[in-house]
Amino acid sequence: MSILKLQGRTRAQESSGAIERMYITMRHLFNRGFYKPMGVSGETLRESLLTLRPEIYGSIANEKAELEGLLYVIDRLPHGIEECRFINLTSDEGYGNSHFKAIIPPKRRRNCYRIDDEQMNIEITRGRSEIYDILTHLTFLFIESHKIMKRVIIDEDGSVNRDWEKLDFAVTQKDPLTQSQREIALTHTASILGRTFSDINKLYPKFSTPDNPDRFLRVIWSLGKMAIKEAVQNEKRIITFSPVLRERLGHHIHGEVWANDIKSFLTKEELIKRPIHIISANMHSVMNTLYTPCAFKAELKKKKPLDIYEELSDSGNGNLRTKITKFALDNGMTFIEDKSGTNIDVQIFDTAQLEGGFQTDKFADIDLSEKPVLLVMDYAFGEQAYETMDELLKPFDNDGKEIKLNVKSVSIMGKAGILEGGKGDIMIPDAHLFEGTADNYPFENQLKKSDLEGQGISVVDGAMITVLGTSLQNKDILRFFHDSTWNVCGLEMEGAHYQKAIQAASRLRGSIDENVQVRYAYYASDNPLETGSTLASGGLGTSGVKPTYLITEKILEQIFNS
Repeated sequence: MSILKLQGRTRAQESSGAIERMYITMRHLFNRGFYKPMGVSGETLRESLLTLRPEIYGSIANEKAELEGLLYVIDRLPHGIEECRFINLTSDEGYGNSHFKAIIPPKRRRNCYRIDDEQMNIEITRGRSEIYDILTHLTFLFIESHKIMKRVIIDEDGSVNRDWEKLDFAVTQKDPLTQSQREIALTHTASILGRTFSDINKLYPKFSTPDNPDRFLRVIWSLGKMAIKEAVQNEKRIITFSPVLRERLGHHIHGEVWANDIKSFLTKEELIKRPIHIISANMHSVMNTLYTPCAFKAELKKKKPLDIYEELSDSGNGNLRTKITKFALDNGMTFIEDKSGTNIDVQIFDTAQLEGGFQTDKFADIDLSEKPVLLVMDYAFGEQAYETMDELLKPFDNDGKEIKLNVKSVSIMGKAGILEGGKGDIMIPDAHLFEGTADNYPFENQLKKSDLEGQGISVVDGAMITVLGTSLQNKDILRFFHDSTWNVCGLEMEGAHYQKAIQAASRLRGSIDENVQVRYAYYASDNPLETGSTLASGGLGTSGVKPTYLITEKILEQIFNS
């Protein structure tokens, strides 16, 4: 038993060391200004990722291609990046006002621009976490491309095998592929990737787009083509960081503009002195919870609120969504679309205008001037949580007069990985541990496990790890945290950053009340300790609706009863 434990700990320590090396290396490469991912300068990143073997990248360390991980990465990088030799990470440098059309990845809100056949620019407006995310995904992508190259080149002159020739023919022909041609191409692609025809055929439609049904074949072909050029013609792919990005990073430029826009609105509408409750959540659950009792009175005679929430969560019910949004805008909600580059939209709810919606008995007795203002901000990304919350909690300079926000509470609701349970379960943390550092943030969570139990959903509590990136996690580290005295129940990317900003504002700067209430609750999007239950295995679907609204209702109850 002791030998097994020692082996487990050694593997966890080895993985922890790999994360630390990646973290340090990415910062070094950023300061350097450029590097070649598959060259000497990118070697440490590659070796560390292969040592770590993150769960989300599946079989990255094996000879066969990792398809689920590839789909996960492709959905978070701009369309066409696999064709580019030069990838340039920039700040917001004015490309939005040019002829270049913004390319926004399906699963990550970031503006990207295809400059020419060889170059892709990616705007970084969400801080270092975004850079770590992109570099990790690109490292995975290039490792996979070299797997393809090694399976198709048959001699040092660059001659390729028959499988590659058939794939090349299928991708480069002008006419759309017939079903038989497609299946022939998939057969050869399966051989190249070391996977079965069944594996390839199952995943192929997930890559397809309306204008490019055979995108999967083109992605594999492009990755292989670029790797062959690197190996045979020495045309190395290069990642660069623009001078402006290197100069601006860490200076809260986008966060300051974002926060000032919000405070200007609150001042203009004479809401800034009212009790303010900040909620980090999605852009629908608070709105739907507040206004469903009024907007859907007739429907609620036959249905439960949860049924309405599930219908609103269905993308096919556009009319229902439009109805409740219009009702909310007419009854106290204001939507502030982000124009700062943070990609964080905001909803402001003046509850003094809330009549007959979701409320409590105590709420009706609150004086009009004391009725809360709800400030709902969309999800931040990693370290961006510190930038935005830090700027939001600072006093506002209104024509030379300093105004402090009357912040009564900060509530954080989001998705997270769970270490004991499954998708849709709820986690209630009492501390955030910042991975790779000695920073620990214990706090008094106003939400308790008992508040959410008894609703047919499993609830766990304990500490949460704030990780550098979800794509860097592996079972060994997570199992160590779960089994050790740290009592870790889950992992996410923003909690420690939010708490760092809240503690600085309340206890150090005195910008907000020292006794500001905090609430944290997460619902599980995946369990990285279980094979087939990682983020790469797919989304929550409707299983996320019940925990989302259960947490939202409890947060609003506590706010209205405070």
